[in-house]
Amino acid sequence: MATDNAAGLAGVIAGQTAIATVGKQGKGLTYRGYSIHDLAEHSNFEEVAYLLIYGRLPKQAELLEYRTKLRGQRGLPAALKSVLEQIPRSTHPMDVMRTGCSMLGTLEPEGPGHDQFAVANRLTACFSGMLLYWHHFHAGGKRIDTETDDDTTAGHFLHLLHGKKPDELHRRAIDVSLILYAEHEFNASTFTARTITSTLPDFFSAVTGAIGALRGPLHGGANEAVMELIEKFPTPDAAERGVLEMIAAKKLIMGFGHRVYKISDPRSDVIKAWSKKLAEAHGDERLYRVSERIEQVMRREKNLFPNLDFYSASAYHLCGIPTAMFTPLFVVSRITGWAAHIIEQRADNRLIRPNADYIGPEPRPFVPIANR
Repeated sequence: MATDNAAGLAGVIAGQTAIATVGKQGKGLTYRGYSIHDLAEHSNFEEVAYLLIYGRLPKQAELLEYRTKLRGQRGLPAALKSVLEQIPRSTHPMDVMRTGCSMLGTLEPEGPGHDQFAVANRLTACFSGMLLYWHHFHAGGKRIDTETDDDTTAGHFLHLLHGKKPDELHRRAIDVSLILYAEHEFNASTFTARTITSTLPDFFSAVTGAIGALRGPLHGGANEAVMELIEKFPTPDAAERGVLEMIAAKKLIMGFGHRVYKISDPRSDVIKAWSKKLAEAHGDERLYRVSERIEQVMRREKNLFPNLDFYSASAYHLCGIPTAMFTPLFVVSRITGWAAHIIEQRADNRLIRPNADYIGPEPRPFVPIANR
């Protein structure tokens, strides 16, 4: 029989990777050996994307060239725009991302002249446009131009969303968030991408499957659930009472704890600081104070720490991002990590096919329907 720890593959080593360390004693969270704290403080998302996809930090000229490349690949084919227009307004934006990715794979298939690196860069460049073309078409009947002159992915996303260049505080907050979300070892969506990749399909198939895995509230959708929680409470005291009631009723409170981390999520303090900075700049600290009180209650009552999703919710809200777009913005970032893992899996591939412990009936004779 499987041990309890094997449920959900918890603690099971399912492969090797040179891309990231998560929860390793003395190492913390690193991308190709670089500390997440150093990257969040000194780097930018495009530099991190290059690091993940190509395996090394770019030189200055290479980074400028890479940004130019991404900027030139933001446009969407007319056929993809047509499909996005057909997707109902009531659709969850993650389903828009999934459908858009799959459709682009039929229009620009991976193959000669369009290799895995080209696909990775194309998706990194145009995921923001997919989401926000659909959004503006259905919200206001506008067919927006998905190409902007913003040098950064964060600036591009906010520009498309709000129809104007963002200020530097908001742009940098989202830039740091994209760095924090870019990669996280064998999480559910990444492992899904690697499992699909191991069967040797095209790049788009693996990414489409990863988007499906990320959609769930136990993975990427947690930040949306956090926003729904913190918006309920007008004051920190009300939040404390509400959370205590939820704990007494044994209700799941999203945004706390982590399968791998046991003491803290190293990304949480970084995004918490940005949430506070944004709240102070807006002159409205209600959501931040509510979040802070919930964090205190969860530590005191359940000995649980906030994960990246918890303070990301208030940070995104203060940047004017609709709650339903929180997880799609995760896709805009995590495509770089997924791409790195797809490329790594292909480089030394073996079909991923685990075994299972059977717990069903013992062998028994078949009974013809007339005798049942």
